[in-house]
Amino acid sequence: MNMEFFQGSQNFQIQNLTAYQVEGGLHQHTLTSINAEQRSLFEILRPINDASHTRDRKRSPPDSACFPGTRLQVVRNVNTWARSDITTDSEPHMRWLHGYVGSGKSSISQEVCDTSEREDRPVISFFFFRNAGDRSKIWRLATTLASQMAAVIPQTEPFIREAVQANAALLAPDEGGVSIRARMQRLVYAPFKAVVQMKKRVRALTQGPFLMVLDGLDECDNKDEVQELIDGMLAFFNENPLIPLLVFITSRVEEHIHSRLNVPAVRLDNLVDHCSDDDIATFLHILFEDGCRRNSVVRAYVQQHGEWPIQNDRRKLVEHIGGSFIFASAVFKFIMGKNTEGSYLTTPMDRLPLALKMNPGLDGLYTETLSRSKHLPYFPDIISTIALLEEPLPTSGIAELLGIHTYEVVNVLVNLQTIIQVPGTDSIPVTLCHTSLRDFLTTQGRSRSFFAHPSHHVHLFLRCLECKFRLLRQDPELLVRPSDLVSPAGYYALKNSHRHLYQGRSCFKLSEFDLAIQLCREGLALQPGAPTLIEELAKVVRWRGINVTRSLTDQEEVISLSRTALELRPPPHPSRSSSLNDLGNALVDRYRYTATMANLEEAISLYREALELRPSPHPDRSNSLNSLGAALMHRYLCTRTMTDLEESIFMHREALQLRSFPHPERPQSLNGLGNALLTRHWRTGTMGDLEEGISMHREALELRPSPHPDRPQLLSNLGNALQGRHRHTGVLDDLEESISMHREALELRPLPHMDRPQSLNNLGKALFSRHWCTGVMSDLGESITMLREALKLRPLPYPDRHQILTNLGSSLVGRHLRTGARYDLEEGISMHREALQLLPLLHPERPNSLNNLGNALLNRYRCTGTMDDLEEVISLLREALDLQPSPHPSRSATLKNLIICLQTSYTATRTLSHIQEAIVHCGELLTTYCPVGHQDRVEWLLKSASLLQRRLDATGKEEDLANITMLKEEASRLSASSTESRSSM
Repeated sequence: MNMEFFQGSQNFQIQNLTAYQVEGGLHQHTLTSINAEQRSLFEILRPINDASHTRDRKRSPPDSACFPGTRLQVVRNVNTWARSDITTDSEPHMRWLHGYVGSGKSSISQEVCDTSEREDRPVISFFFFRNAGDRSKIWRLATTLASQMAAVIPQTEPFIREAVQANAALLAPDEGGVSIRARMQRLVYAPFKAVVQMKKRVRALTQGPFLMVLDGLDECDNKDEVQELIDGMLAFFNENPLIPLLVFITSRVEEHIHSRLNVPAVRLDNLVDHCSDDDIATFLHILFEDGCRRNSVVRAYVQQHGEWPIQNDRRKLVEHIGGSFIFASAVFKFIMGKNTEGSYLTTPMDRLPLALKMNPGLDGLYTETLSRSKHLPYFPDIISTIALLEEPLPTSGIAELLGIHTYEVVNVLVNLQTIIQVPGTDSIPVTLCHTSLRDFLTTQGRSRSFFAHPSHHVHLFLRCLECKFRLLRQDPELLVRPSDLVSPAGYYALKNSHRHLYQGRSCFKLSEFDLAIQLCREGLALQPGAPTLIEELAKVVRWRGINVTRSLTDQEEVISLSRTALELRPPPHPSRSSSLNDLGNALVDRYRYTATMANLEEAISLYREALELRPSPHPDRSNSLNSLGAALMHRYLCTRTMTDLEESIFMHREALQLRSFPHPERPQSLNGLGNALLTRHWRTGTMGDLEEGISMHREALELRPSPHPDRPQLLSNLGNALQGRHRHTGVLDDLEESISMHREALELRPLPHMDRPQSLNNLGKALFSRHWCTGVMSDLGESITMLREALKLRPLPYPDRHQILTNLGSSLVGRHLRTGARYDLEEGISMHREALQLLPLLHPERPNSLNNLGNALLNRYRCTGTMDDLEEVISLLREALDLQPSPHPSRSATLKNLIICLQTSYTATRTLSHIQEAIVHCGELLTTYCPVGHQDRVEWLLKSASLLQRRLDATGKEEDLANITMLKEEASRLSASSTESRSSM
């Protein structure tokens, strides 16, 4: 329950409130006020009731158990280890059983626990389960295990109570400032060790060591904390080698777990080594024997035809299943399940051949099963909702959220019980039989017509708003005091609406944004001072401005709303950091539109304050790091201050470390770090930065398959990075791949997509680069076509119009150079002039624009000989040089252009000041940008000597003669040395 909904209330108590709290499953709990002195340890620790091996597996998945006669050897091995006394320092206290999806890991964990209890060896356990509320988090693990331990070893209770009294933060249901390592140490390890050291008889230890079972560790969302948990275990056992405690862990092989458990102190079991066809055959035999007894159609068939399935078909099924118990169970349910409407497969005997033809993985099974209900009303909405919900809901909750009847939800799901657990009571949530179904439904290439499109988040967000504000209309005080009338869907909407807004932010239509804003305004009118409602309105308006309207009016409203929300959350309000971050985001948006530095500076200050309020391991720290890193990058691009760039990289690296796979925002951090590294490469030339930056962008793109709304931007970023590497190395393959990336991004941004002009611009620029390399005129023509379309879609006052003008101008000038067409040159100059006019004096891209216009005018001078053009070029380049003080990385290019233009002007006018200025600039170039060892030093030594010769010819200054001789001698030495080096290779 998000307690921020009750901000403003004082001294309230929750009495006799029936609430749906998702722990593992969704259950009704009755909360009553209990005097603190009278509370039992169970009431203090508040363990997750449905996380242990004793849970009701029908209500709280996974519903796993080993069938009689299966998994005998692996279970026997684990139980033998669990019974063995710890007699030497070298015996491992930890055992890790790993295997692939559906290989029966949870069934084995359950059997190990059940066997231990049958043999009077008490056991404590925690069965993680993805997307099951707190059972997919690590923070209540220690309290849950401690509660179980106190129940079977009562002597530990006083030590646990003492730990809680010393530090109440150990009970926090979230990160709470206390690490998981510390929680386990103080609530589990230390109390257990204290009892052992008492040297008194402990009944729970009379039959062997005490056993702790952690199942499905890979299904815990907190990857970094899982590593910390394992590290703490290893350290504890290293310090206490003879303590009678064993830990049995099961999981898939994931890097964050494997890297910690693949050590000598842990015994490893690969379940693949124990997956026998005999086990699958026994499993199917038991299922079919029972199923045939219960099915009258099958009984009649057997009476007439004999055994079914025949041995040959059973053998084929076993081979087809390939060792996966979950696949075996699902295939059996498919064969024996109810009929699909309109299908000719009317009996289990008809469905058996189809099962034998299914793909050997689960995708085929998922497709076949979902097909049973696809013809029913609301099927897409119901399936997409189940796939995209942040927390599971009961059938009535799904119905309320979607605005349909409960029976309509049940009607769709009743045919899908092969793959979805549909409870028999409405107090239990609808859950997936296996988390791989969610992966299937959210991967378009696998699920195809059953794909849960990200745009469904928009529908869920709108439905959450309607549900939430309906509750507010019924009870305007809902956000400041608790109510016992809130339904599961209502609590879900209050807690998770903002998540669906963010996930669907790129999929809204303008009409959907407008509807959402209307609903938010209506809700805010019911509770004007609620910061949560103010921020929600601000977020919707912000995403409308970013993705649809690009309106300055929207930006101003977002800033105003965000300031109001921040004022309502003064220090030490627990949500102040969120408000700081939101206002920072709004100010950065306005900076990107107006280039007003005051907005950026304020945003950076706000981000820094928010970061201080989110120390590690705060779950939102990575958001603050990412935001601050991006803002520092903006400031670097404006000021070229290297410390900003280095700090930006540092921030993005830490954010990426906090977002290990499969964190949903990992691609965002990969993208941010990739951009920062590439920027440093352009500044320093360090190839390592370029290669790492491209690697970051590739990984980000892999994590955002189509049609994820972020994919087009990631394609663009990788395409730009590859084009940059092409400029550096000349490798044409990079440019070809870049063009391919930009074409895909353009296809994903059809009209009227607001970012289509960006893709047109990127593709046009890349095609121009390929033309420059290959001379293919069709690339140049297509480039100009792309850029013209982009320019039409970016009328004033779009802030990126100048970029399109610049690229179109360069392409037109390039075509003039190939064809001699003066109209292309004139239009190119016009494009560059407009681009320059759009860039204020201190804009970081103004120097490049000055250079571009200068080059275009220089080309016209070469055609016409008009001195006004040459004089304007020199004036433009002088301004660019003033805006690029040493050691600006682009100053050298401007120096070279200006030297050439000054020399050309001197040749035409014999203005001595021009040759004097050129000599000064050439000296700077040699000293600062072309030092000894630089590949261009010889060229500019000779250029400097040539300029001095011209001054000598004009003035007769004898000291010029000595300098000319010195420069030519150095150039000669360097040329000879270079020739010798090449000949010796």
